[in-house]
Amino acid sequence: MWLASWDGKESIQATRSAASEHTPRWSPDGRWLAFLSDRADANAGDQIWLLDRAGGEAQPRSRFTTAITGYAWSPDGKRIVFSAQVPAAPVEDPEKPAPIVIDRLQFKSDDAGYLRNERSHLFLMDVATGAVTTLTDGPYDELQPAWSPDGAQIAFLSKRGEDPDATNNWDLYLIAPQPGAVARQLTTSPGADGDPDDAWLSGPPRFSADGRRVAYLAGGAPADLWYGLAQVGVMGVGVNDSGGEAASLPTAALDRNTVEPRWSADGKWLYFRLEDDASMVLARVRLADGRVERLTPPGGVVSEFDVSAQGRIVVLRGTSAQPGELAALERGGLRRLSHHNDGWLADVDLVTAQAISAPGTGGLEVHALLFEPKGRAPGARVPTLLWLHGGPVSQHQHDFDFQSQLLAAQGYAVVAPNPRGSTGRGFAYQRALFANWGEADVPDVLAITDRVVTDGIADPARLGVGGWSYGAILTNYVIATDTRFKAATSGAGMANMLGGYGIDQYARDWEAELGLPWEHTGLWIKLSYAFLHADRIRTPTLFLCGADDFNVPLPATEQMYQALRRLGVPTQLVIYPGQHHHLARPSLRVDRLQRYLGWYGRYLKN
Repeated sequence: MWLASWDGKESIQATRSAASEHTPRWSPDGRWLAFLSDRADANAGDQIWLLDRAGGEAQPRSRFTTAITGYAWSPDGKRIVFSAQVPAAPVEDPEKPAPIVIDRLQFKSDDAGYLRNERSHLFLMDVATGAVTTLTDGPYDELQPAWSPDGAQIAFLSKRGEDPDATNNWDLYLIAPQPGAVARQLTTSPGADGDPDDAWLSGPPRFSADGRRVAYLAGGAPADLWYGLAQVGVMGVGVNDSGGEAASLPTAALDRNTVEPRWSADGKWLYFRLEDDASMVLARVRLADGRVERLTPPGGVVSEFDVSAQGRIVVLRGTSAQPGELAALERGGLRRLSHHNDGWLADVDLVTAQAISAPGTGGLEVHALLFEPKGRAPGARVPTLLWLHGGPVSQHQHDFDFQSQLLAAQGYAVVAPNPRGSTGRGFAYQRALFANWGEADVPDVLAITDRVVTDGIADPARLGVGGWSYGAILTNYVIATDTRFKAATSGAGMANMLGGYGIDQYARDWEAELGLPWEHTGLWIKLSYAFLHADRIRTPTLFLCGADDFNVPLPATEQMYQALRRLGVPTQLVIYPGQHHHLARPSLRVDRLQRYLGWYGRYLKN
């Protein structure tokens, strides 16, 4: 962790341990800086540490037996509320583990593995002594706590009902900060009013300064799943407020994802991050009349921000050619506060992504980013890679992407399309992919491919394609549809949808989008196009996956590898031991990049 002065003249390294630290939070009086780290015991996971601003080494304050996932200071600074999983019974003999007994509908999680009946609850910690008392319990999870300004209430997220695993209906609750208190449900929407499992909807609720209202993240209708918009919500928290009827969505008219709400000190404005067509800008909405002001320019990504009680605003913003740095927002402009990447940038030559477009099916324009290699002679065609994003509801955007820069430095043009299903273009654009994988987005990918060929940038004889997660699923669709691609990489993807039912963490979501496979078999078979038409694939393909991936499990990748190997198409399977959906070990992430370069180099350059 580092500290930067508001005038930008000082940048001080605050911690120097070999472990990582994250989630810093100032105490209300500004003396203490709390943070999470597993530096004391990696097996126990992240614990709360305190660093005295006056000096000295950080000291552990919590010694819980499981990882702390979220926390917040009380307004008087005497207590901290945190969320953590209730410790499981210890294994009697680690050499002879007991059988895993499953009786939950949601029984897998990519990072946690097989899910038993352990649940996450809220705990109160005395800052002075470190003593911990239990605040909540029950057969459901409670996460992301936030104190009211007067310290009388704690807001948090929970998903309850007869079977919490059967829905994604997270709601806001309020509870008094004392053992034995009964929680009161605040929101009643059937959708996800915050979702700790979804990056879009993660983040605690936020009280207004007067404590009368709370801002949160509201998901779309349950029937829309991940294709719905995530939008800022506001509602009253008084005892006499009427629950869900008081809720409002002040940014709904934007038809865009709006996330991470922060109140202005006077309660008249809500600041938020606005996703809009490959950019993520800081904006604010005036609650009285819905007026929206964009505060940072497009062509970049604001990944974090904060607003002080005095109205000062700081953002973490980057572009395609500039890794994120802190900046102060004042007088309509950005003033840099940090310069952590300047030394590295002086030694490398980066490219700036260009926005390009092409007409898609139905006359709808498809957008993409183009990383054109430096030094390309006028009229010279170069090997070109179509890199497809995951999600599927996500977008390529104007932020720094090391992989695209690395490939461009190796002489490739890298094209990052945002086909139907991508975010940043409104609800209808996202929803077009619902139960229509491959059919809605493959034509858009091919339209962008045609564009860079027609423009004289891409060599049509040296086209490659690749992606991870849904990007790999889409890659499989593309190479089963069009044989012009001479190399592909498919990481942690799937093609045999029927074979994927029940082996990943999304059984509930698949049923909502596709129906039960024995009732809607035709649709499941239709979406298995890439696997059932593997005999149409001619593209040499490198398959990769983590051995412990429960998001898109390894068997889904193995099936496609086996099909191409049996058909005599050049292929290779790389399995990363002990890794989940997103590779965590740095050496293996480097290995993946090297294998990309080797595979594309073999088929597109040599």
